[in-house]
Amino acid sequence: MSAPVRLSHRVSELFGLSRAEAEQFIQNGWVSVDGLVVEVPQHKVTLERVELDPGARLDAVEPATILLHKPSGVDAVYGDKSASSLVTPATRWAEDPSGERLLRRHFHRLTSPVPMDAEASGLMVLTQDGRVRRRLTEDADLIEHEYIVEVSGEIAPDGLQRLSYGLSFKGRALSPCKVSWQNETRLRFAIKGAQDGQLRDMCIQVGLGVVSIRRLRIGKVALGKGPSGAMPPGAWRYLPVGEKF
Repeated sequence: MSAPVRLSHRVSELFGLSRAEAEQFIQNGWVSVDGLVVEVPQHKVTLERVELDPGARLDAVEPATILLHKPSGVDAVYGDKSASSLVTPATRWAEDPSGERLLRRHFHRLTSPVPMDAEASGLMVLTQDGRVRRRLTEDADLIEHEYIVEVSGEIAPDGLQRLSYGLSFKGRALSPCKVSWQNETRLRFAIKGAQDGQLRDMCIQVGLGVVSIRRLRIGKVALGKGPSGAMPPGAWRYLPVGEKF
């Protein structure tokens, strides 16, 4: 039996590539071993069938930004049941329109630059891209978020007006926002710079209890709809190249 060798060494030999080129092709998901894509240059092979995708390119792979439909009760950042633990190859939305190739390296070092309550659901951003992270943090007060908030109870007589302008949170006067009734039990908020717990607190101040909160949009980026409807809870899609918040 042949002695095991690194996959990068075998690819270099088979396809007449430099070691650096072989490693880049492997890391970019263009190499398969017995029909399965392997992205680790150090992977050891012996007699397995090693193939290079005919469409392989040496272009650098851009850092990924993932848009997750976070279910209620999942912590945005911490714990065993954190949002990032939901992002796996198996949970990619079947109707993801981005056309991005799925690479396992896209699931490493994902951070969440936009706060989200554990009990809230809807659009959540997980990114490897420093440009996206800076945009969503440094310009947080300029980017409008859209929420649907299901409420209970009776709103104060001037409640809708006060939700739009006149409330404070943690001792700070809040900037104006747009609030309207979607139906008898659901309010639509279009708001900038909302902090953890702010929407719930705003509703309480006008006599309403909060049943659920769902984020539909961040800036110009929405949760996503396909032929079968909206992206379901627990599923994710890539932020396509050129789509900006």
